[in-house]
Amino acid sequence: MSVAATELLGTLAAEAAAAQGRGVGTRAQLLHAAAEAIEEGGYVAASVAAISEHAGVATGALYRHFPSKSELFVELFRRAAEQELEAMHAAAARHGTNLEKLDAVLRTYATRALATRRLTWALVYEPVDPLVDVERLTYRRRYREEMAGLIGEAVAAGEIPAQDADLSAAAVVGAMAEALVGPLSPAASQHVSEAEIVTAIVELCRRAIGAPAR
Repeated sequence: MSVAATELLGTLAAEAAAAQGRGVGTRAQLLHAAAEAIEEGGYVAASVAAISEHAGVATGALYRHFPSKSELFVELFRRAAEQELEAMHAAAARHGTNLEKLDAVLRTYATRALATRRLTWALVYEPVDPLVDVERLTYRRRYREEMAGLIGEAVAAGEIPAQDADLSAAAVVGAMAEALVGPLSPAASQHVSEAEIVTAIVELCRRAIGAPAR
């Protein structure tokens, strides 16, 4: 299991145990069970019956805590997205210049996505219910806004040419998302190493915003 998936499952497991100790553990157990089921077989395989079995509860228990399976997945997606944003913030904080921060954010996202392919594919790319799609768009907008902030600061500091930071951020986020579709797909055959994929994505995004060659 990947580092990112292990972190998420570990966090959810700890919360489930703590909640159970307070006598309110079923909701947290269901979130943890849903993450496990997705990690094993994706969104489609994570049926209500499979999630309930993982959680060790009756099938009807899910509907006492979530209006639908989609609502459960929305909450799970939010938790996973927040974890990834925190990881990118931490990576950026360890660097000095705006370009270094941008490189760190891009590299962290791509590296963690490739390290947790099954979970990332299900949460970000796999066809899902409209409610989950709305949450995906919300997360992508947040990521784009933060990227625009870094690009804008890099422009102000003279690190890259003047440009529309919002437009450049949208292009960078879109390019990275599209570049990862193939490598993350469950049907992908791996011909290139993860390190090469990450480096290629970072370099492509740097060139797109006019950053000097490293």
